[in-house]
Amino acid sequence: MTIDWQQETALRKADFITDLKDLLEVASVRDDSKATPDAPLGPGPKDALLKMLAIAERDGFTTKNIDNLVGYIEIGPKDAEEYVAILSHVDVMPAGEGWETDPFTPVVTADKIIARGASDDKGPGMAAYYAFKILSDLKVPLKRRVRLIFGTDEENDWTGMTRYFEVEPAPVFGFSPDAEYPIINGEKGNVQVVLNGEATNGGSVKLVAFESGLRTNMVPGIARATVVTTQSEALVAAFQEFLAANAQISGNVEADGDDVKLVVNGKQVHGAMPETGENAGTYLANFLQDYDFGGTAKSFLNYLGTPAHQDTIGEKFGVNYTDDVMGPLSMNVGIQKFVAGQEAFINFNFRYPKGITPDEIVAGLTAHLDGWDVTPTIGGHAQVPHYVAPTDPIVSTLLRVYHEQTGLPAHDQVIGGGTYGRLMARGVAFGALFPDSPDTMHQVNEFALLNDLYRSIAIYAQGIAEITNLD
Repeated sequence: MTIDWQQETALRKADFITDLKDLLEVASVRDDSKATPDAPLGPGPKDALLKMLAIAERDGFTTKNIDNLVGYIEIGPKDAEEYVAILSHVDVMPAGEGWETDPFTPVVTADKIIARGASDDKGPGMAAYYAFKILSDLKVPLKRRVRLIFGTDEENDWTGMTRYFEVEPAPVFGFSPDAEYPIINGEKGNVQVVLNGEATNGGSVKLVAFESGLRTNMVPGIARATVVTTQSEALVAAFQEFLAANAQISGNVEADGDDVKLVVNGKQVHGAMPETGENAGTYLANFLQDYDFGGTAKSFLNYLGTPAHQDTIGEKFGVNYTDDVMGPLSMNVGIQKFVAGQEAFINFNFRYPKGITPDEIVAGLTAHLDGWDVTPTIGGHAQVPHYVAPTDPIVSTLLRVYHEQTGLPAHDQVIGGGTYGRLMARGVAFGALFPDSPDTMHQVNEFALLNDLYRSIAIYAQGIAEITNLD
């Protein structure tokens, strides 16, 4: 059966954009404060899942909704015992500040679609869905069933997909359209380390509040602090000089008597690639640490402003490690918070290769507390390193399909990001970001190039058809 996958995609472009815009309009950010038994992760993720399943039901597909946490669309022979899984997600990161357009009102230009989730992961997920449509419309023979599964909190702790694997049989293999091409067959381990203690003052300068970061897997793009000092004019002048000396950031400062409010604007990026961003919080701490703070405010600012500042590989903590296959460890200081009289909190996110352990990372952070009475602990959603050999047919087949459709070099690679692909023993991540395309995941003004999404529909359709029929 000879199929022109790109021609079949071209026939469906207009419908694809219509459905994608409908999905992007749902503000599917997890919000536990609005959780209910019917919407365990808040209304947004549930609504996005229902929207995606409704699109599939409109087109006549078999669907299943599991507790409004995760759902799937299935094609292929119903009597086949084995199935292949394509794992995507409909939740998105918080929009953050600084958007030029409404993040949940999609804007389509001549070459891109702009909205939160366009690139991560509603655009690629919808591309996989349209690959399903092509396979179904053309009645492409499939040896196994195929499930396109949508989680609702990939950007958090994977509650939905964890639930799926608790109640459904595991797939034989599959991929996640939630990363980049040519393929991701290795993913570093992912661990959070949390420092949580009292927020006290004691010097001549008082730290009232400090806040930076929305999620552990985002490099903070903005930081705010409120301090009290009798030398407010001098502090304002010094901060303006600090900004002028660090052209990679911007900010502003306002004084009202002894109260001073400071803001730093850095560069918000995905926490898996912290070296491409500018951590607003550690810059602000680096400036403030030289003032006469006392109590835990001093320790908090010193820790953020010295060993944690401008170090994305953990070198200052002595945990920098590189594996020959999986590459180097990366470190992101994702959430930073100090509220006087309440809490001092720092959340680190490490992407680590095989060869170093979370306990060794914790030991490195502990060794540099410099008298701060707080204990770094492992928290959140820890994941071990994942690797599928390049010789595995799932890897070699998808690489061949990618090369045949694009003519571009096809090779395996390891990333620091974590995708649903790692939930399968023979799972990989496959697109939809092309090597020469800008990566705007987790950033303000997120967008996906239309041609990349169209190319991905064709690649996914052929890729699914071929891996489903592997021996």
